[in-house]
Amino acid sequence: MPVPPARRRAEPDVRQQPAGRRQSASARQPAFRQQSIEEIGQPLSATTFVVVDLETTGGSPADAGITEIGAVKVCGGEVLGEFGTLVNPGLPIPPFVAALTGITEAMVAPAPELTEVLPSFLEFARGAVLVAHNAPFDVGFLKAASAKFGYPWPAFPVVDTVTLARRALTRDEVPNCKLGTLAAYFHTATQPSHRALDDARATVDVLHRLLERVGSHRVHTLDELVEFCRAVHPVQRRKRGLADGLPHAPGVYVFRDGSGRPLYVGTSRDIATRVRSYFTAAETRSRMTEMLTAAERVEAVECAHALEAGVRELRLIAAHKPPYNKRSKFPERVHWLKLTDEPFPRLSVVRKLADDAGCYLGPFSSRRTAETAAAGVYDAVPLRQCTRRLSLRTASPACALAEIGRCAAPCELQIAPADYARHADAFRELVHGDPAVLVDRLLARIGELAAEQRYEEAATVRGRLVALLRAAVRLQRLRSLTSIPELVAARRAQDGGWELAVVRYGRLAAAGSAPRGTAPRPVLAALLATAETVRGGIGPTPCATAEETEQILTFLNRPETRLVESSGAGWFCPASGAERFHDLLHKADSARSSADPLSGRGAPRTMHRPTRATA
Repeated sequence: MPVPPARRRAEPDVRQQPAGRRQSASARQPAFRQQSIEEIGQPLSATTFVVVDLETTGGSPADAGITEIGAVKVCGGEVLGEFGTLVNPGLPIPPFVAALTGITEAMVAPAPELTEVLPSFLEFARGAVLVAHNAPFDVGFLKAASAKFGYPWPAFPVVDTVTLARRALTRDEVPNCKLGTLAAYFHTATQPSHRALDDARATVDVLHRLLERVGSHRVHTLDELVEFCRAVHPVQRRKRGLADGLPHAPGVYVFRDGSGRPLYVGTSRDIATRVRSYFTAAETRSRMTEMLTAAERVEAVECAHALEAGVRELRLIAAHKPPYNKRSKFPERVHWLKLTDEPFPRLSVVRKLADDAGCYLGPFSSRRTAETAAAGVYDAVPLRQCTRRLSLRTASPACALAEIGRCAAPCELQIAPADYARHADAFRELVHGDPAVLVDRLLARIGELAAEQRYEEAATVRGRLVALLRAAVRLQRLRSLTSIPELVAARRAQDGGWELAVVRYGRLAAAGSAPRGTAPRPVLAALLATAETVRGGIGPTPCATAEETEQILTFLNRPETRLVESSGAGWFCPASGAERFHDLLHKADSARSSADPLSGRGAPRTMHRPTRATA
């Protein structure tokens, strides 16, 4: 690393005198200038960096261990020392991790445990600045180990070379900020190899090249480097005044452009504080910076409490479809799995509910998910998959599924309508009550495939079971609330008052609050008198989107929420319903996440993600 010249506290100020004028003795003496406070700081040339890299058995410190630690101590561009050791994690190393890193269980078996290695590393890094590529990952593992073994974590300053690269390099220079990409771009002496010490050495070269680059931005001290990584985008600084005058209250905020078009809709318990965060270094999403460029004003809609704010946000997003909102923009784009009403019913993926005798399962967010659930039904019961309408008297040609035994062949009249109806009833039971028939058959199928060591096929059937069961749980939860004409709930607020909600057919019809010291009953009576009139409809979501009803269910399921009034049969879920398989769903999710511990699920994320530098 080129060492920047040391700053002198006094510099001569040589001034030219007009020709022919005699210079006095004082004029010939050099003038001295006092350094400003901005110039005082720890220069990078005198800062000791410890560049560290870890190899682990997984992506989260909660369920993974460290297998190797590599660190390089540098100062002024010179290497002062290296620290490298294998570590016995006390856990099995997954095969694909061993293939990726080359570290096997035989290699770490004689290695010291982390309790022996950690104190040595902390002493090696004492008084230095920690540097890592994606520092939250490595530092997160080290902090978790220190807390586990009772070692106090030193207050290391931390520099993340990912964040630094995103600030210093443009997308035209490097397509991404992965260590391998940066090492190839800077032609480092050591290439990353998924081994800790090699990766640390490569990160040292990357760090030095990045420090050269940020020198052109007048970054010469450690404080300036930290501030550079957190630098606020010029657009954020220029538009900071948009947050002035907003209320400190729960509600919805809308960013609008010059023509009044909504650009982004959000919600918060404190509108003013949340909107101000868009103009700080904490907001690092590139899409938000692009949105702020076009934004000209921010509107706030105060709400009685967080539930009303969340519902209003969903309705505004669905109505205006702001370009910078990603979720909830198209609630109408849902799919349903329908069991048709005919002598030999079949499953069909439809976009809308009809007022007929069909049996519907959903809503599904995509057609692909609906088809996955349908495949789970076909794995359990031999429903026909052809689309033609069959006759009870006239036979039709059979398809290939009938020939291989995957269909009961009602087209050839090989099964009586009453016997075929039992297969269709298994789907109806899934929708309306007990899904045990389909679940038990799918679990048996998974067991058969696993016994035959056909694990990939078993995982496919497991995914179909999860999609089917999750849809049944969601449908039964939604129907339990949307079938009630009116339900009134109250929740104790933090200030001692009450948050009130009137729900009709799963739709929030009115929301209000009774402040502390105010009787809630008169407020509730006023809400009921002015609440929106809601008429029931067809299907499990007749009057509101599934997301809105689910937000209301979350509010109702809180232990501090009280049900004040309810009309109809009351709010309940069947005891033999799909929710009794909650543990099964949890195990299936755990099995899918543990199949790839380095997938990043649950792993520490980068604390800062600044927008990429522009040319």
